[in-house]
Amino acid sequence: MEKKEKNKDRVGAGTLLLWCGNGASVAVQTVLLGFLQIYCTNALGLSALLVGSILMGSKIIDAFTDLTAGVIVDKTHTRFGKGRPYAFCILGIWLMTWLMFSVPAEYSTVAKCAWIAVAYILSESIFKTFLNASGNVYMVRAFNSEKKYVTLNSIGGFLTTAAVMVFNVVFPRFWGKIVNSAPGWSKLIGYIAIPLAIIGILRFFFIPEKYDVDSDTEPMHFRDIITLFKVNRNFIPLLFMALVVGVFSNMSVASYYYLYIVKNVEISGVMSLFGMVPMLSLLFYPLILRKISVKKLVQVSMLFSLISAPILFIAKDNLVLLAIGGIISGLVSLPASYMQSLLIVDCSNYNEWKHVPRMEGTLSCFFGFANKVGSALGTFLIGVLLSAAGFDGKLDVEPDSAIMMIRVCNSFIPMVFSLIAALALCFYTIDKVKPQMTADLEARRNTTYTEAANG
Repeated sequence: MEKKEKNKDRVGAGTLLLWCGNGASVAVQTVLLGFLQIYCTNALGLSALLVGSILMGSKIIDAFTDLTAGVIVDKTHTRFGKGRPYAFCILGIWLMTWLMFSVPAEYSTVAKCAWIAVAYILSESIFKTFLNASGNVYMVRAFNSEKKYVTLNSIGGFLTTAAVMVFNVVFPRFWGKIVNSAPGWSKLIGYIAIPLAIIGILRFFFIPEKYDVDSDTEPMHFRDIITLFKVNRNFIPLLFMALVVGVFSNMSVASYYYLYIVKNVEISGVMSLFGMVPMLSLLFYPLILRKISVKKLVQVSMLFSLISAPILFIAKDNLVLLAIGGIISGLVSLPASYMQSLLIVDCSNYNEWKHVPRMEGTLSCFFGFANKVGSALGTFLIGVLLSAAGFDGKLDVEPDSAIMMIRVCNSFIPMVFSLIAALALCFYTIDKVKPQMTADLEARRNTTYTEAANG
């Protein structure tokens, strides 16, 4: 009996790979967008402040589309399911990403800015927004236990991060040679986009939605969004955490750091191999989460920034210190990146417990809204700080003030925001009622299934 129960909560290797292919594809695309600013400043000759302003405006538009997308996904009903049809959005994401890095260098500044803004909005505000909004909706209907969710997000996170590591090792060998070449960027991104788009779409064809989790709740209405914040106040600290994580996650200056401080962009790929060390911690998340909650795991991980920040600041071009600081900072970001879905699922279960629609799509999109507003602020803040420090991508040698700003943005600023995110989660209290909530929902669903079976 025990063996049967274990098998019930097991996710097969093939299913895991197919499911995580989409996440790995999106993760690589997200990392690739981290090079958009240096592409714009160095290959297209745009100022850092102008690029930061464009991306901030695009990200704000992106954030507001989330609010609509969540409701649309929650109200979707097709023969393929509720969240599954949106898997095709991965194709749009990669097409628009290629276009972002394919701006004709001879275009005017206004035309370049418009091209980037339109491609970015379509990729991030439309295609990625609907893909993210449908992720949890798809997952809870394709799988049927919290242990499976943990596996998909922890072991799956390990596989996704491994894919990103491979990308981080291979990509710098190419982009360092074309950093000032607009046509070179277009060709390189095209070679990346095609296979990753194919990998990302595979789960639609092989993983169906099989479980009905909506039978005990009423269909969603727009007024339920207002009810959400009255009934489920735990979601508010999650939104604030998402906002703060969005800020420091999008203040990456790694490309600038290796170009202007280490002065060896290709070594960044080798250094990224040290990211394998914190990535191994994902394999232990299923065991760790038997002892502590997801909330505690995220909070504890954020505190590691107190160690990584000073190490990264004093490192300069010392590769040993950069490796140590990178390993520790990896421990900071992993739980928030890969376990957030479990917090959103808990909030959906809480909604059901309180007899309101689950709203996985809406919750995911509000979470995405907050994260993207933070992302917009973070991207803009980088542009403001670099410009204020005198950075100019056209200069052969950057001023000392710009170099110092790159070091601070690579160390202490992420630390401050990490600590704020950890503090925000202190106000999330679902963990206190989760045992009772889980038991009540299981009993309620069993009763519903029995009544349905008996006609």
